[in-house]
Amino acid sequence: MTTGRVNPSQKLEDIGINGVENAHYNLQEPALIQHAIRRDEGELGNGGAFLVTTGKYTGRSPKDKFVVNEPSVQDTIWWENNPPMEIDAFNQLKADMIAHMNGGEYYVQDLFGGADPEHRLNVRVITELAWHSLFIRTMLRRPEPAELDTFVPGFTIINCPTFNSDPAKHGCRSDVVIAISMEQKLILIGGTEYAGENKKSVFSILNYLLPEKGIMPMHCSANHAIGDPSDTAVFFGLSGTGKTTLSADPNRILLGDDEHGWSDTTTFNFEGGCYAKTINLSAEAEPEIHATTQKFGTVIENMVYDEYTKELDFDDDSLTANMRCAYPLHYISNASESAIGGQPNNIIMLTCDAFGVLPPIARLTPEQAMYHFLSGFTSKVAGTERGVTEPQPTFSTCFGAPFMPRRPEVYGALLRDKIAANGATCWLVNTGWTGGAYGTGSRMPIKATRALLTAALNGSLNAGKFRKDENFGFDVPLALVGVDASLLDPRSTWSDKDGYDASATKLVSMFSDNFAQYEQFVGADVLAQAIKPK
Repeated sequence: MTTGRVNPSQKLEDIGINGVENAHYNLQEPALIQHAIRRDEGELGNGGAFLVTTGKYTGRSPKDKFVVNEPSVQDTIWWENNPPMEIDAFNQLKADMIAHMNGGEYYVQDLFGGADPEHRLNVRVITELAWHSLFIRTMLRRPEPAELDTFVPGFTIINCPTFNSDPAKHGCRSDVVIAISMEQKLILIGGTEYAGENKKSVFSILNYLLPEKGIMPMHCSANHAIGDPSDTAVFFGLSGTGKTTLSADPNRILLGDDEHGWSDTTTFNFEGGCYAKTINLSAEAEPEIHATTQKFGTVIENMVYDEYTKELDFDDDSLTANMRCAYPLHYISNASESAIGGQPNNIIMLTCDAFGVLPPIARLTPEQAMYHFLSGFTSKVAGTERGVTEPQPTFSTCFGAPFMPRRPEVYGALLRDKIAANGATCWLVNTGWTGGAYGTGSRMPIKATRALLTAALNGSLNAGKFRKDENFGFDVPLALVGVDASLLDPRSTWSDKDGYDASATKLVSMFSDNFAQYEQFVGADVLAQAIKPK
């Protein structure tokens, strides 16, 4: 039996999935929730939110992600970061997964990756779980009903959590697999119920395809000034550094919270929803995001709740620190309907410094911006990846290494060229620790971060006085009304000044050692800005 609206020539039988008992095409939110409840996949929460847990895996599995080693991509994939899977192994994986699926019930969503019609990708997502279909329908761009009648997938994702891969047969690492074939335009996901693998797979595809069109794919949030899309800002950063929180500014229009493209004319969201961390989420600090947790169709993932009242516990991380909610963009009152802005004139690079060494904000030259973009220093926050239980300092190039199929210099050169062409101002913002490292200091006050960002975006901070940081060489503002001046001088916030100096020396050495891998790929102008031990 088939239900839902679909292009008649694009049914599952056309890709070899035969004997499916029920294929449900492009069901909307009410029907998907009904199906998920019938299948006992979760529970209905307050306001019509859907409450789910993802079992064994509550974060991404980056070490289980592979790119198929096909002739057309052999010279363009960053293989050191994207382990190869041989073609025969992938074909065996596909055959075994489809054989496992035959006779089952599946959900199909035909969606767009990209808000800009000129650059979007048609994506078909086939899921074993009804709530996964709800999730990806929330997270990607939804076609108009009439567009479904002629929809032809550019890429297809098959997600089957009950299928476990076999390393001996499938050339993978464990019983979890995420395998991408650029030539077959197919992604296979098995062995994990964590829904974030679906959306990050789309991001990985776009990260490969868009640079060929001169478009910079970015792991960032973005917003623009009210009434002025040309005043656009982007916020680079790994999960947990503040992309969602800081871009959800009531005084600006939200384009999106995670993934965007920068073309010659626009900044455009890849997605149609937000996937926000909910640990310690409060109605006082983030009222609109908090309110989405009680709205119809929001997916509440891995949160503890009262079985009787369905009241969510935002402080209980016993399931995972990576508890999340997925909601459509229009649930945020100031979200852009088009999700398209102008080219960015402010670029914010968010870092979560677990050493407590970096200032809350610093101004970067274009050359320093490329240096810090390639470096991608931050901390992995607890729960976002399997095995991460506390902040871990790391260098994740382009602020999104797990999702970058091409070598980082490709993206770094794109960023450099677009900054030069557009004259954007670049800032490094530390949302990590102050007054000491993790375990001793405290998190940077969000009120101070917001005040500094507001001043950066409206131009007033740029007009003030700066000092040259003796360790890192960037410009640090001396003062801003309403912000404790000591925060702007991190050393002064430490009671142990020698401890600060030792941590700063260690971090400088880490920057220098990490950047050595890129020195042969960048010009003398960037090398001149490289951070070096004294």
